[in-house]
Amino acid sequence: MDDQLSLYIISDSLGETARVIANACMQQFPQHDNWQFERFSYINTKELLDDVFEKAKTKNVCLMFSLVDDQLANYAQERSEEENFVYVDLLSNVIKAMSKISGLSPLGQPGLLRKLDRDYFRRVEAIEFAVKYDDGKDPRGILLADLVLLGISRTSKTPLSMFLADKHIKVVNIPLIPEVPLPKEIYEIDPKKIIGLTNSVERLSQVRKERLKSMGISSSISYANADRIYEETNYAEELMRQLKCPIIDVSDKAIEETATIILEILER
Repeated sequence: MDDQLSLYIISDSLGETARVIANACMQQFPQHDNWQFERFSYINTKELLDDVFEKAKTKNVCLMFSLVDDQLANYAQERSEEENFVYVDLLSNVIKAMSKISGLSPLGQPGLLRKLDRDYFRRVEAIEFAVKYDDGKDPRGILLADLVLLGISRTSKTPLSMFLADKHIKVVNIPLIPEVPLPKEIYEIDPKKIIGLTNSVERLSQVRKERLKSMGISSSISYANADRIYEETNYAEELMRQLKCPIIDVSDKAIEETATIILEILER
């Protein structure tokens, strides 16, 4: 077959959903290789629809509507029937059926799927960032981060980083060790991006002993020793005061509670 057939995708957003459907359907007709495929995005008024109809009059065309606005979709159907166009409404019947069984009214807002996709990829990007720069692996991440968490071992830095990444926040966490200098990049960023985490000596000693026990290591080593922990917490808190960053005591807080405090600080 040499005659050209046209598919017009008409959407009040990008039309990505309709494009995928159209491509899938075209594969069912391998004997016809002369499809003309055109996409008309952000068609959100009757005037814009009329322009598409005028163009379609000169073609052997199938119109594929992806319009969530009920009035606009009805107008598109009425015009198509008046002009004797072959058409298919990809959304209206499905939305009406779902509204009927749920008893709910649809939002009628175009582009929501694309917004969800965008949110998904932002979340994935933030999670990958948190993993890549976890526990001070690469201090260069400090310059790219939305937030830098400072704290000695077992102050919930990693779980907080992952929790906040789910909120699309790119987090770097840096362990504070008295014998290890702080990365120079810390002094190159806005102090408002830095938050310090601390914990009580008693709680840290308990948590570290449990950690060592799970690893099959004796709890008598300095890592879980109260004097050593006291030295670390004093060092960390003095450093945080020098940086003039907020300090959060996580000793009696769940991850979600600490994260909420952090989000409130970032908003301010």
